[in-house]
Amino acid sequence: MMSKGYFLSGDIGGTKTLMQLNPAYIEHAPVLRKSYESAAYSGLAEIVEEFLTEAGIRKLTAACFALAGPVNGRVVKLTNLPWVVDADALSSHFAVSRVELINDFEAVGYGVNRLQTNDLLTLQTGIEQVEGTRLVVGAGTGLGVAWLSWQDGQYKVSPSEAGHMDFAPADEMQNLLLRYLQTRYEHVSYERIVSGSGIRAIFDFISDSGLASPSAELNKAMEKIDAAAAISQFALQGNCEIARMTMDLFLAVYGAFVGNLALAFLPRGGVYIAGGIAAKINSQMGNGLFMNSLLHKGRFKELQATLPVHVVLNQDVGLVGASLYAQQYA
Repeated sequence: MMSKGYFLSGDIGGTKTLMQLNPAYIEHAPVLRKSYESAAYSGLAEIVEEFLTEAGIRKLTAACFALAGPVNGRVVKLTNLPWVVDADALSSHFAVSRVELINDFEAVGYGVNRLQTNDLLTLQTGIEQVEGTRLVVGAGTGLGVAWLSWQDGQYKVSPSEAGHMDFAPADEMQNLLLRYLQTRYEHVSYERIVSGSGIRAIFDFISDSGLASPSAELNKAMEKIDAAAAISQFALQGNCEIARMTMDLFLAVYGAFVGNLALAFLPRGGVYIAGGIAAKINSQMGNGLFMNSLLHKGRFKELQATLPVHVVLNQDVGLVGASLYAQQYA
């Protein structure tokens, strides 16, 4: 009989960290789940300490942390957070023999396999191929990408850093955006545009170029809450030109990027748009701009039209994947 213990899982992003504790060998029964503002803590160990203290539990069977950054070994530096996560140090400090570190979109990939119909908003039904390759893309604080290939009776998840590929403008407006961002950054990747900070960068470009100006109300809202959230909210209201232009350009570049990846991986098993932004702007994701850009691939438009495309509405998908990984590899 297995000894009593618990699986600890975490989804660590540049903005927030989600933690979950499950009894060992009992699926879908979390003891505690909490969200933390990442920037308010000096490192992951501080959050784990606070979380386990609140749970009143110390006996861990295994832990898995999904990290927003390239994972290669037992020590990981996060991309958009000044933390270094050391698996062996965590193992020693919390007396847990198995601590695994995986890329955050590797965790999303595992989580996608457990999604239900009501966790998805379908943008294009397409023709789903059983056991076909799947593509997972998601903009949030950063821009994550992973793909899933069917191997030995299950999906194997392969993470990547494709969000840092060179931004390729698709029209003159995007050419102007590229030249504007080249004055800010040595390297303009898709993540510089397709992310929360990217929304603000697009807004600055439109404002500084004199194409449109923000209202006093929008400026005030951007001071009170996250700038990207304020811009998307004002765009939804439909009476703010600069907010609408910003989100239209964001969606066009986002769709083009996903379309490029779709050509690379031919995800006949489906494209899944995850990350913190898409679920919050799902009505805008479905207004046609995103899909038009995804499909706009010249002679391969018809091929793109056969791919199922879904927005992931369940924002805990990465945490679900990290928990599954902890249980599978304990």
